[in-house]
Amino acid sequence: MQKNNAKMTWDTRTLVFLALLIAMHIVLVRLVVIDLGSYRITIGSVCTIIAGLWFGPVAGGVSGLISDILGCILKGYAVNPFITVAAILWGVVPALMHPLVKGGKGRKTAMLCVSVVVTSVLSTLIFTTAGLVILMGYHLFAILPGRVVQWAIMTPIYCALTCMLYFSPLTSMVWSATGRGKNSPARSA
Repeated sequence: MQKNNAKMTWDTRTLVFLALLIAMHIVLVRLVVIDLGSYRITIGSVCTIIAGLWFGPVAGGVSGLISDILGCILKGYAVNPFITVAAILWGVVPALMHPLVKGGKGRKTAMLCVSVVVTSVLSTLIFTTAGLVILMGYHLFAILPGRVVQWAIMTPIYCALTCMLYFSPLTSMVWSATGRGKNSPARSA
């Protein structure tokens, strides 16, 4: 991303990386999934988190929005606005908390995990659950225990995968290819 006269523009490389992350998200969420009705076990949200961390909150939010809408179209679902907001939050919240990711690698890892946990609470437990209850007719007290178990199992997995990808050489490669190389976590860790 380049800033030009206080106006944000995305170059072709950034758009290509975002498109790849959106495609990976759709494949992981819609095809590589354990779908149990109101519970869905998948790791696709990590792609949206990484989009936000690599390219900022706007790109992360756009990635979540497009991934959710395209995924709904491909599966034949109606778009649930609560779940769409949850998908957007996966890209926005970690990116907004990204400036707090400073210090040594241990502190950076802890702060990344905190941002993923906060996002997971907002997205999984609040917005997605609200969408299932309000628009899909599930009973809150019938699905809440299972959703809490799903959250407790998936959140550490999201944290581990996010940290592995963020601290991998892939992040440095993407940032140098898109002009953000000086901010690379590999260079500052």
